[in-house]
Amino acid sequence: MNIIAIMGAHGVFYKDEPIKELHQALEVQGFRLIYPTNSNDLLKLIEHNPRICGVIFDWDEYSLDLCSEINALNEYLPLYAFINTHSSLDVSVNEMRMALWFFEYALSAADDIALRIRQYTNEYLDNITPPLTKALFNYVNEGKYTFCTPGHMAGTAYLKSPVGCLFYDFFGANTLKADVSISVTELGSLLDHTGPHLEAEEYIARTFGAEQSYMVTNGTSTSNKIVGMYAAPSGSTVIIDRNCHKSLTHLLMMTDLVPIWLKPTRNALGILGGIPKREFMRASIEEKVAATENAQWPVHAVITNSTYDGLLYNTEFIKQTLDVPSIHFDSAWVPYTNFHPIYQGKSGMSGDRVPGKVIYETQSTHKLLAALSQASLIHIKGDYDEETFNEAYMMHTTTSPSYPLVASIETAAAMLRGNPGKRLINRSVERALHFRREVQRLREESEDWFFDIWQPEYIDEAACWPISPGEEDWHGFKDADADHMYLDPIKVTILTPGMDELGSMADEGIPAALVAKFLDERGVVVEKTGPYNLLFLFSIGIDKTKALSLLRGLTEFKRSYDLNLRVKNMLPDLYAEDPDFYRNMRIQDLAQGIHKLIKQHNLSDLMLRAFDVLPEMKMTPHKAYQQQVKGNVETVEIEQLLNRVSANMILPYPPGVPVVMPGEMITNESRAVLDFLLMLCSVGEHYPGFETDIHGAKLGEDGIYRVRVLKTV
Repeated sequence: MNIIAIMGAHGVFYKDEPIKELHQALEVQGFRLIYPTNSNDLLKLIEHNPRICGVIFDWDEYSLDLCSEINALNEYLPLYAFINTHSSLDVSVNEMRMALWFFEYALSAADDIALRIRQYTNEYLDNITPPLTKALFNYVNEGKYTFCTPGHMAGTAYLKSPVGCLFYDFFGANTLKADVSISVTELGSLLDHTGPHLEAEEYIARTFGAEQSYMVTNGTSTSNKIVGMYAAPSGSTVIIDRNCHKSLTHLLMMTDLVPIWLKPTRNALGILGGIPKREFMRASIEEKVAATENAQWPVHAVITNSTYDGLLYNTEFIKQTLDVPSIHFDSAWVPYTNFHPIYQGKSGMSGDRVPGKVIYETQSTHKLLAALSQASLIHIKGDYDEETFNEAYMMHTTTSPSYPLVASIETAAAMLRGNPGKRLINRSVERALHFRREVQRLREESEDWFFDIWQPEYIDEAACWPISPGEEDWHGFKDADADHMYLDPIKVTILTPGMDELGSMADEGIPAALVAKFLDERGVVVEKTGPYNLLFLFSIGIDKTKALSLLRGLTEFKRSYDLNLRVKNMLPDLYAEDPDFYRNMRIQDLAQGIHKLIKQHNLSDLMLRAFDVLPEMKMTPHKAYQQQVKGNVETVEIEQLLNRVSANMILPYPPGVPVVMPGEMITNESRAVLDFLLMLCSVGEHYPGFETDIHGAKLGEDGIYRVRVLKTV
């Protein structure tokens, strides 16, 4: 962070000599100096090099115009303007708020100026460093001797062992020195919300537009449970999105709650849609309550926003319509919605308070921002009992939190503040748009086939594209509601040949799992794979190089597929799983074999029916888990699941959404759920290496999936 850019006056001798002296003095202070050729080069340099910590320039030549352009990139960056006795200083009060300092051209003044620039640089770095992270840095730099946990004692224990030295060298000294005990009083307490931890929470709340924020160190799975444990007393009824994360199912297993399910839509491709508007209406909720044993009027609601595939709600409609005291938006996949105008009105913290309601939003800071794994946040807007909420918080939070993890949460927030943060998110959106256009271009230029992309036909400007009713059918959702659901541009879904958005199956197709395996063997990992679609997340860490690698991987797949290479040569890792089976098989034969199997099962229709009629709830997830703890369970083959009460949640990947909850029974009416599971199992039975990952079902060495059910009385 010691790079300074200098834009001196061109060809003016009496100005050149003082700058030469300053160059030498700044090098003594430890700065590295660079000289852009013009203002455009300077601006590009600042935009793409965040380590620049200051700009020196000639006021007469560049003046306020350059200051304003730099300020739009980073309003905190120190600017040093050099003037002479005849310079005109026409600076307004508002412009004086810039981090702008003036120096006169003079010989023999360089050492003093360099010292002041070092001082202003330190102030800049101090200003951009958030409170807890700053306190942690200071503590590590002090090098205190501790006689408390953790036992590795700032990493010194590792240096007493050969393998420990390998570990120490890999992670580095500062990482281990920052792994400190909660006994360090100057850092405050994560559990009591004191000291720098409290300052960090207040800092984060201001950044994310919340009234109160909490840092959580065991992922949004834990954040969801904390909110639920506080907002829904045992025995109460809660509204839960059926498209929920499994952590919400675990909440239901931990606390005796009666769930009322809101049923989302999905299209023929298996892409997860949102909950229709009608499901949020009071009349619909009344019907569900009346039809559910032991249900009362709900005290709390949980809505997944966005869906895994990137669909965001008009959250203002939900806040105003859902007649419950508190609403929790599980926004694990969209922690960036407060930092770009296209997301306005599409997040839990958007807008003002809602009278009589408390709004919660949980976000996985680590998923699409720059934080360590397990980093999560809870945001709150509305009145709540802080002491009771903190009991729920402490119930799920370790008394030995990882301080590097906590600091990474705060740093992720700090990165989003001001113009640098807005630019960071905007660049992510622009990178995704550019990639989308490149896929469109390659598809148009291909003579026969190329990958398609799930999006509207025209994507000229950055926007969240509406899932609109009427003539637009690109999204494939029937009976879509107006002004309700929107596609996030950074969630890019690539479509492979074989099925269109309305579910029509082509004679030939390329199942997406083949493309995913091909990309994986070339170092490109897919976020989610559906039958004929692949999801890629264009987070802030995706640069042009990574985007081009993905594009190259797709074009290489097409080339290899068109040449009809052997599986052995195109997918060596797959071949290694069963060399005898794949010995003479070519890629097109494999693709068409799986495609015909999917077509035979009429997958598109089966998926729609499987999520249309829910299994019957025989008991709450909590009661089902209690039966399991008591040992009243047995294991059966998945084919025998019909008319048996499931002990576990059953959740296939794809699509990553529970299809059976603990305590539910698949009946003849919901038979499509079982047929869907059996279809997923059959692909792996016919083609080694394509076994489906089904949570709640265990694949035996005999190739049979088994599930746990409650014993019949």
